[in-house]
Amino acid sequence: MSSPQLQSHPFFNNLIFSKSPLFLPYFSTPIRNYNPKPNALSSSLQEFPPNALRRKTNPQCTVGFSLGVDLGSSRTGLALSKGFSVRPLTVLKLRGQKLELQLLDMADREEVDEFIIGIPKSWDGKETPQSNKVRSIAGRLAVRAAERGWRVYLQDEHGTSSEAAYRMINLGLNKSARQKTSDAYAAVILLERYFAMSGEDIEIVLPKQIDLQEKLRKGTPLDIDFSPEEFVD
Repeated sequence: MSSPQLQSHPFFNNLIFSKSPLFLPYFSTPIRNYNPKPNALSSSLQEFPPNALRRKTNPQCTVGFSLGVDLGSSRTGLALSKGFSVRPLTVLKLRGQKLELQLLDMADREEVDEFIIGIPKSWDGKETPQSNKVRSIAGRLAVRAAERGWRVYLQDEHGTSSEAAYRMINLGLNKSARQKTSDAYAAVILLERYFAMSGEDIEIVLPKQIDLQEKLRKGTPLDIDFSPEEFVD
């Protein structure tokens, strides 16, 4: 649940908050220093479950791909999950509408149906001054994404930057490479955390418009080339 101060912001009146690519080297290491207590699933997450939760409840089901987003003041790191693998994707140096449109373009290109956006929090779980800016971007993106049947979620990103630094040192990346790719590796840690918790520690950003919620319920439109049997009378 967002704080009263955030809910009073005029932008959030239309939203409901419920609790050229560069391919980079990657290998998996254990997630450190993150052991949140599992919470009861909100009704919104039950109605609009993330891919990680769908995979947990029904391992045989087919789920879409996930795009991890580490938002910064001038750089945005992206990571991609296809199946059980997570890898760093790229770092964007865009802001505002250009950033949002590029995120949608990347999602379309990589066949993504959900965004996992990191929200800054302190060690005790409280939101920081930067959290409001992230919610604003996530809110605008959620409206655009819902038009396509794609969902937007917020995941606690506390400690992901330090974990990313640890990961890159283990990979043997030099200082210059680490500076260029740290945001993408932070997005990797974010996605790994999301899957480790089976999506139970996230918050959906849900547009209030009923028609957009209905599009989210239907999900991404099926591609007739890949699912022709769905269209046979």
